[in-house]
Amino acid sequence: MLARPPTSLWRDALRRLARNRMAVGGGVIVLVLVITALFAPLLAPYDPIKQDYTAVLSGPSAAHPMGTDGLGRDVLSRLIFGARTSITVGVLTQVVILAIGLSIGATAGLAGGRTENLLMRFTDIMYAFPDLLLIILLRSIFGGSVTMIFVAIGLAGWVTVARLVRGQILSLRERDYVLAARSLGSSQFRILVRHLLPNALGPVIVALTFGIPGAIFAEAALSYIGIGISPPTPSWGSMIQDGYQAIFAFPYLVLWPGLAIALTMMSFTFLGDGLRDALDPRMRR
Repeated sequence: MLARPPTSLWRDALRRLARNRMAVGGGVIVLVLVITALFAPLLAPYDPIKQDYTAVLSGPSAAHPMGTDGLGRDVLSRLIFGARTSITVGVLTQVVILAIGLSIGATAGLAGGRTENLLMRFTDIMYAFPDLLLIILLRSIFGGSVTMIFVAIGLAGWVTVARLVRGQILSLRERDYVLAARSLGSSQFRILVRHLLPNALGPVIVALTFGIPGAIFAEAALSYIGIGISPPTPSWGSMIQDGYQAIFAFPYLVLWPGLAIALTMMSFTFLGDGLRDALDPRMRR
């Protein structure tokens, strides 16, 4: 039998995804955010960390469409570079989560016995440990660079993917095509790579898509309370924290980054909902 889902099934999933207007709209906004993050130096009108004390707290104008902050920095430029920070943290966090969760979940599901019991008890311990406390601990030890922030969030958030992968492997390892491959002498690693993982990727992709806005919000929350990305690197959370003290006099300082966070999370949520429906076997004709 086939070692991976037929191409027609994936094409059918793409067609169903394309018919979901909310998912397509979310995907378009996500694409715009990714392009903005990639080409931030070309799109930003000013240096995001350059201070201009002659334009401190200037409202929206032709020179500064979204105004300036308390140090005279252009809000639009910081918002654009903040998109780079958020997208980088959101995506790379999922890479860390996938690497850890896939390894532990697949090993536990395929090995069984004491190995599975040991790995899942470790997973339960990590699940019981508060994510925020673990992230703060790792941040205090290794610093607040972008790299360490997404590593810290990833180390705190892999548990769900590990459990999901284990459940998928347990449901697939007794299928006929897996038993046939095992009877033909295929190694456990080959069975895992050629037969099990390709068939378990659908729910994992959906989980990772939903995980991106969670990681973006976690970074923004950490930056808001002052333990996220180290200044002067632009971050939407730190922009909200900087503007909070003057929120009534200059509400735009909080409005723009708040809208950016809300729009990003909403877009990834719509895209994740669409992927979940498109990859659901019950939706196939």
